[in-house]
Amino acid sequence: MQHLDPELISLLALDDTVGDRSDRDHLRTCSQCADEYQALRRAVNAAKADPDPQLESPGPHVWQAIHRELGLSPELAEDPLRETGGPAAVRSLPSARRPRVRNLPAWLAAAAAVVLLVVIGVSWSVNRNAATLAQADLKPLEQYAATGTARVVETNGIRELEIRLSANEARGYQEVWLIKPDLSGLVSLGVMDSDRGRFPIPQGLDLSKFPIVDVSDEPLDGNPAHSSVSIVRGSLGT
Repeated sequence: MQHLDPELISLLALDDTVGDRSDRDHLRTCSQCADEYQALRRAVNAAKADPDPQLESPGPHVWQAIHRELGLSPELAEDPLRETGGPAAVRSLPSARRPRVRNLPAWLAAAAAVVLLVVIGVSWSVNRNAATLAQADLKPLEQYAATGTARVVETNGIRELEIRLSANEARGYQEVWLIKPDLSGLVSLGVMDSDRGRFPIPQGLDLSKFPIVDVSDEPLDGNPAHSSVSIVRGSLGT
């Protein structure tokens, strides 16, 4: 199954008007993406409901992990929220709740800011480095009516074929192919279980020799060969 991009799931959790109908349909049918979305959505709703939430004081293992990941100096190894005092300060979990703090400590706010900047930086870097190498309009064949687009995108040296269709009209399942103009050779890129998908292109594959993008309607017969029934087809061009 072709899952939604994690960045898109995050954006949907922040604003449910982002994306289109197929993205929301995918969330209704894919439990993995739906679980990720719901977890993020709960966090967003909690922040909106109380801009100044009461947070449980984290255990020392949290600071240890943050200290290690951020590569902080040994002088900052001690947990800033460590309880001070003698033996009287030690409490068992059954007898007392852990302390609650109303304001985010400075170190936690700084760590959150670092994480946010890293996410923004990675997203900006990926988008900046992405380039469209070729694209095609996909036209319906025979009894089909779906149309669509195909786009070859290269990100940091990795090529992918992005397919978008107006509808999924397969009677069996959709399979994406790159085909030679004389139909003498073809390469399967994978199965597309919705009206869109993104598929890695094998390294070294010369797209000038395999410029035809084809989405076929494949029966559930266990035969890996092309069914000879195509839903849409188009030729890549720059």
